[in-house]
Amino acid sequence: MSADTKSANRHMEFLLTLRRRGIGDQAVLRAMDEIPRDRFVALEHTESAYADQALPIACGQTISQPYVVAYMTEQLRLRPHHRVLEIGTGSGYQAAVLSRLAREVVSVERYRTLAEHARERLRAVGCGNVEVVMGDGMLGAPGKAPFDRIIVTAAAETTPQALIDQLADDGILLLPLGPHNGPQQIVKLTKSAAGLARENLIAVRFVPLLAGQAREL
Repeated sequence: MSADTKSANRHMEFLLTLRRRGIGDQAVLRAMDEIPRDRFVALEHTESAYADQALPIACGQTISQPYVVAYMTEQLRLRPHHRVLEIGTGSGYQAAVLSRLAREVVSVERYRTLAEHARERLRAVGCGNVEVVMGDGMLGAPGKAPFDRIIVTAAAETTPQALIDQLADDGILLLPLGPHNGPQQIVKLTKSAAGLARENLIAVRFVPLLAGQAREL
């Protein structure tokens, strides 16, 4: 079997796995298909890029498993005019997927190394509508608010008030909630004039959401 055939088969299995696990939004599946996940993982993990598992990246962080990326993206119910805030750029993969579905993505990263590498990867795959900024994810990006959608890709013990404040009316905030060393679940908050409606979704395990901007790395 040629390398090209092997790669094509692996990619087909990647998409089939997402469908089997319940991802039904065709726009989300198309975005997952268009973004080359192997460009967002460390070189030593290229062979595992399309496996349905989280993988380590620099600074002690991870790139989430494809199913979780697709699931969270689907739960955001994105539309082409939406502005999205992502907390935790990591490798840039989630932001790349979001970029195919929204008008603009602002992604906040606390580690300089991750931010710089993510910018390079996003530029290389043509994600010109993503802006990666260094900062404290707990504080969001107040100067660029409000946002139609906010997604947090690290686990918080409580929902940061700053993110709620930066969410537009009728907006959706999606984040993993729970103790850093205990059970976590994705929580979906929908903002309206009546307040916040909460929906508890699937169990997950994410790296912790930390306050501040990293001094090193």
